[in-house]
Amino acid sequence: MRSVVVTSLGLVTLAGFLAPPVHAAPVESAAEVKRPVAEGYGGAVATVDLDASTAALSVLRQGGNAMDAAVAGAAALGVTEPYSAGLAGGGFIVYYDARKRKVTTIDGRETAPRAMTSTAFEGIPFDEAVTSGLSVGVPGSVAQWDTALRRYGTMPLRQALRPAIEIAEKGFVVDQTFHDQTQQNAGRFADFTSTASLYLPGGQPPPVGSVFRNPDLARTYRELGIRGPAWLYGGALGREIVATVKKPPVRQGATRNVRTGLMEVSDLRAYRALERPPTKVTYKGLDVYGMAPPSSGGSTVGEALKILEALPKVGLHEYLEASRLAFADRNAYVGDPAYVDVPLDQLLSDGFAKERACLIGPRAMAHPAAPGSPDGSYAPCPSATPGASVPEEKKEGPETTHLVVTDRWGDVAAYNITIEQTGGSGIVVPGRGILLNNELTDFTFGPAPGDPNLPAPGKRPRSSMAPTIVLKDGRPLLAVGSPGGSTIITTVLQILVNRLDFGMSLPEAVAAPRASQRNTAATQAEPAFTERYGAELTALGHTLTDVPGPPAGEIGAATGLEFLRDGRVQAVAEPARRGGGSALVVTPRR
Repeated sequence: MRSVVVTSLGLVTLAGFLAPPVHAAPVESAAEVKRPVAEGYGGAVATVDLDASTAALSVLRQGGNAMDAAVAGAAALGVTEPYSAGLAGGGFIVYYDARKRKVTTIDGRETAPRAMTSTAFEGIPFDEAVTSGLSVGVPGSVAQWDTALRRYGTMPLRQALRPAIEIAEKGFVVDQTFHDQTQQNAGRFADFTSTASLYLPGGQPPPVGSVFRNPDLARTYRELGIRGPAWLYGGALGREIVATVKKPPVRQGATRNVRTGLMEVSDLRAYRALERPPTKVTYKGLDVYGMAPPSSGGSTVGEALKILEALPKVGLHEYLEASRLAFADRNAYVGDPAYVDVPLDQLLSDGFAKERACLIGPRAMAHPAAPGSPDGSYAPCPSATPGASVPEEKKEGPETTHLVVTDRWGDVAAYNITIEQTGGSGIVVPGRGILLNNELTDFTFGPAPGDPNLPAPGKRPRSSMAPTIVLKDGRPLLAVGSPGGSTIITTVLQILVNRLDFGMSLPEAVAAPRASQRNTAATQAEPAFTERYGAELTALGHTLTDVPGPPAGEIGAATGLEFLRDGRVQAVAEPARRGGGSALVVTPRR
């Protein structure tokens, strides 16, 4: 989304910047330009941001592999997309190891402090929980980066952080998206002294076309590279984070009720990133791999695909109904598997899919759809009685980001990164340049007896992130993912249906207008989707409603890869959503 200003690893040089975070002169890129689609050889990357894509590409050109580049790209997104990603957040990686021809995943999801109970959020207004120390989860990104590089990478963390350090020091050009997201958060940013000094210089969001720098974050990354993850997980940086959570730097005179957090240094010391088996379903002869719980992405995308495969035909009506049923089951059964017995195998089984598919008829189902019984005993269709009423979903936004990378050996990384809401908790750690997450708002607030996603000590909140890799005959065919809260799941599912069922190319599948049915009374739809398909779907009993903002009218901001013939790879990003993304390849042509 922005002009490259990185100097190390062979990127374009820009000198002469001093300390203030904003400078009036724009920076032009002499190395790469932003484009949503690129084809070539030797490796490829797609992110929402040109700087991050260029950072990851530079690592590939240095000889690094896909995991090295994924970590470098994620760290760079922590600079240029700080309201969606950062070292104080978390995420999920789905990774294809070409040498082993195996897919694995790394869970860097944040955890609740040990002092958190199931009633911690009861009675607290959601907006009040968002901007608080109480919502800050134990960060997982740094442990995830360390685990990913040690097990699958070729370079140390300090080397993978270099491009991000350069961007933070030299700056990036503020685009409309960054400006708008700052403006949307200006009220709460202004209530914290550390956040206001960084993101509201002179009391205003950085203007479009100015250069934004984060020297504190550059120093933090540099010291992290020297001291290693222990500096965060029990060391001095961790103590600074805990102090900020327990006593947020609220501006004198601010009237916001900012609740303090429960995190202790011992919570950081106990954190582990976990390597987990992926979810796997077969769909039309392809193997679709995703992220297992505590993410609901792999299970819900996988279940919906299995339901669609059990139907005689697949169209938009069927896509919406399969998603409705899969979300009913997600909400009933999916949570952190260390705390909840998730019937994952049954949710993804052929028998359960057929039982669910038989509920889909020629018209939209009554709302809400009831969850099924993934118990291993499947019979002819049960009656399609509505389920219990469901609470209104939290407002969805563009929070989170996603990148995809492949290298010259054929390794593939699909990586969702997040700090939860756009702008996270709104709290910057003083002197460190990092926004704290508000990930614990992903828990169910309750009271909700038996809900699989209630808070608990050390528990990982349920996520919707759905990084996905599709194999054909054991080798990668597609990789895709998106931001967007629970609309991540429907975005990934719709892209797969567009590509595999509707015959679109991957660029067409990503660009096509979207609709999201998540077992709600109305299906959220982009204006172009309603204009094109609204009359047809309304006649079948569907109710379409506009996507709430900000940004109004957009669902997701996907990135993807497709492996073409003759060794070519196609990298794909959004042409317009979230300002458009950046796709790059190592060698555009042989």
